[in-house]
Amino acid sequence: MKYISTKEYAKAHGLAERTVRNYCVQGKITGAQLIGKSWSIPADAPLPDRKNASLHFSPLLKVLKEQRDCKLKGGIYHRTQIDLTYNSNHIEGSRLSKEQTRLIFETNTIGVAEESIRVDDIIETTNHFRCFDFIIDHAKEPLSESMIKQIHQILKSGTSDAEKEWFNVGEYKRLPNEVGGMETVAPKQVGMAIRELLKEYNSKSNVTFNDVLDFHHRFERIHPFQDGNGRVGRLIMFKECLSHNIVPFIIMDELKMFYYRGLQEWKQTPGYLTDTCLTAQDYYKKLLDYFEVKY
Repeated sequence: MKYISTKEYAKAHGLAERTVRNYCVQGKITGAQLIGKSWSIPADAPLPDRKNASLHFSPLLKVLKEQRDCKLKGGIYHRTQIDLTYNSNHIEGSRLSKEQTRLIFETNTIGVAEESIRVDDIIETTNHFRCFDFIIDHAKEPLSESMIKQIHQILKSGTSDAEKEWFNVGEYKRLPNEVGGMETVAPKQVGMAIRELLKEYNSKSNVTFNDVLDFHHRFERIHPFQDGNGRVGRLIMFKECLSHNIVPFIIMDELKMFYYRGLQEWKQTPGYLTDTCLTAQDYYKKLLDYFEVKY
């Protein structure tokens, strides 16, 4: 029997090498053997069977809803709201500190020092908390065009952008834009591009971790809104992980440059984005372990 390395197996199946190593450690690849510090895998070993993985209700989703509804402080819902909102907004240039984000969530007040604070940063922080509640309420529903627009509407409602007619809050962009110096889909073609993406994605019988990342990459390349695309896209990723019983993750500000590189290199080297998101997932798993939430 021919054996191959985790790198060769990953390349043959379009996976990140780290994902393959995790499968080996978990005993999910038949015949995989640890020799020294490296794994050897039968060349004909099938991919782990993940059938019906998304049919089970996410224990985390249940806990998030319960803690939100009973207004529990200091639990995983509380921590996720603060971590997700702070990091996602900070990636996009918010000047609010994590402590200020926490104060807004817990007390609806903000501590202001000598530095000036943009009102939009405060509004978008409170709006992001509402966006998170929206995605956990609709986590098990198929992702739709109207749902995506509603997330954007909630995020940007009440901001200075909402006062600009051309900005088109809750609707697709009217003016061409770019992301990271790269061209995006023209405004007139956005609707069709999003509908085609959703049709392909929703037709999958078993959505995997990499499917969620691929959707995110394609969504960000379309860049359907005038602004707020990154935050909407990351909220969608969290929602889809909950929907398909995948441990979600939060892209932390310190992972920002690895995350951007992963998006840029997704087609050529998907492992960059996959490994970055797996690192973020490991961090979130530690939180789940601390709060004793099953996954």
